[in-house]
Amino acid sequence: MNEQQKSTAKFVPYVSASRSLPELTVVAVVLGIILAVVFAAANAYLGLKIGLTVSASIPAAVISLAVLRGVFRRKSILENNIVQTMTTAGEAVAAGAIFTLPALYMWDLNPSQQMVSFIVLVGGFLGVAMMVPLRRLLIVNEHETLPYPEGTACAEVLVSGETGGRSARMVSLGFVVGGLVKALGDGFMLFKTEIETNVLRFKNAVIGMDTYPALLGVGYIIGPRIAGQMLAGGILAWLVLIPMIGFFGAGSVGAIAPSLTPIAELDAWGIWGDYIRYIGAGAVAAGGLITLVKTLPMLFSSLRATLKGLMQRSSSNEKTTIDRTNRDIPGGWVFAMIAVLIVLLAFDPITNVGILGAIAIALFGFLFVTVASRIVGLVGSSSSPVSGMTIATLLIVTFLYKLTGMSGMTGMVTSLTVGAIVCVALAVAGDISQDLKTGYLVGGTPWKQQVAMMIGVLVSGLVIGFILNVLNSTYGLGSEQLSAPKAVLMRLIVEGIMSENLPWDLIFIGASAAVVFEFLGLNSLTVAVGIYLPVHISTPIMVGGLVRWIVGFFSRKNESLHKSRVETGTLLASGLIAGESLIGVVIAILIWSGVQIPSSVAVTTNTLPFLIFLIVTFLLGFISLRSKNGITENHKG
Repeated sequence: MNEQQKSTAKFVPYVSASRSLPELTVVAVVLGIILAVVFAAANAYLGLKIGLTVSASIPAAVISLAVLRGVFRRKSILENNIVQTMTTAGEAVAAGAIFTLPALYMWDLNPSQQMVSFIVLVGGFLGVAMMVPLRRLLIVNEHETLPYPEGTACAEVLVSGETGGRSARMVSLGFVVGGLVKALGDGFMLFKTEIETNVLRFKNAVIGMDTYPALLGVGYIIGPRIAGQMLAGGILAWLVLIPMIGFFGAGSVGAIAPSLTPIAELDAWGIWGDYIRYIGAGAVAAGGLITLVKTLPMLFSSLRATLKGLMQRSSSNEKTTIDRTNRDIPGGWVFAMIAVLIVLLAFDPITNVGILGAIAIALFGFLFVTVASRIVGLVGSSSSPVSGMTIATLLIVTFLYKLTGMSGMTGMVTSLTVGAIVCVALAVAGDISQDLKTGYLVGGTPWKQQVAMMIGVLVSGLVIGFILNVLNSTYGLGSEQLSAPKAVLMRLIVEGIMSENLPWDLIFIGASAAVVFEFLGLNSLTVAVGIYLPVHISTPIMVGGLVRWIVGFFSRKNESLHKSRVETGTLLASGLIAGESLIGVVIAILIWSGVQIPSSVAVTTNTLPFLIFLIVTFLLGFISLRSKNGITENHKG
């Protein structure tokens, strides 16, 4: 008996291979399509605002349980598994797109929806196809060694489906509260959604807060340690660096590059926009590369183990009967799809990446998809160095294009396109790895999940271009409203290599700061994001982290109680994020379509928005502490 047979014999899924339940049904596909679009839009908005996206698998599983079991009275756990698989496709597509493609809008190119969709669809399909041959090796053969935390947690939710009703109410409550606050604040303009104050007798020192429930929810999900490190970066920027630059530049008569205005005439926001964002970008770039370097041992070992396993499979001539729970999309179809996509990229007139770009996508795609699929199995999607791998791809590809004579805007767009395709492929591969783990545990049919993921990628890819165009037309990608931090970073990397006109001193200052953070034992990338973003975003995230800490403190003597309270709070927080983010997209669509909304805020004081934020904070903490049931979630970025 070979290793694969041993592994399969040891494990019996929740729904055994001999049973056949409804799975890839019309009802499941329709619900999955709806949720994929919803979570794609919500995560696109959230990611453009703070540079992080939130995993959709648990909320999707809960919603599918509530709808399929509660409304349609359907009892198949495998249908629920298909729904959550399709939903995570929307989240993954949004993550890969917003981390890279907004740079095209910042260059005032305004890419067509067709171009954006083509880039995203090719990357998404490659991510699914390249993961298919790895499933038996990573999910089945290494079931005991690769836990896939999000996938395992989602399986637990599906198996304990009787809690779906109460859990769905938590998501729904958060959705309503988050959406209502967003609609009243930024839709009807009844109150401000940003408050700030100067620090007394401390020139250019500003502290502020965006009073958004979504940011509170993000802080709760990521926890106090990560939120605290993010706020540390914000405090360093707004209470140290900005006042310092203002102090030393107070006597300057002329402007100091890259600013076009003398420092003495700049306020805190002006200094942040002209100087701190470059320092933050350098820190984020260095933090991403440091994260990648730290995972190099795992990267090489993962690649070696994966290639060894694939060679052992290909050299085995043993005939085995493949049961339902072990059937993938046929290998011939998979490799044909990959070949067609690569050839299409080499010659298509839409992206113009050429043969060099197509080869780079094939090589980096296979390399990093392999690494991402294994790393998320060990440490979860939240710790997968997607940004670092995308940065590495951009650095190499941009340099190669420049060496071959492709420069200027053409070279920059082509380089970014290659990076975007690889980024989407990585995000999708990591998510489908978690989904296939869930399917393995509950007894899903792999090829049906893989088809469901492709449907989710297709639908999400077709709408993401429209979403980005609307958000850019309404708010401006890279603006104060939607800062798109990861995409700005990718833009700076490509511009820096191609044009060599960046303020390198500021970028190197940020990169050096990231190294210091790492030596201090901090997560350099997290602190760097805090420097790059306004402190107004980090502050409410820290409040959410404190609520999570308080819940943990009052539950520390009872592990099961602690888990259940955190789980319920996480579902409520996920609802806050989804509700607010989706209403933000709806408001953008209304403005884009010509609907008139109030142009000025009705109540301009800081008191009302601060009071509303406190009420939502109290609600999150109160419901969490009262809970005896819940489900866990993770973040990624």
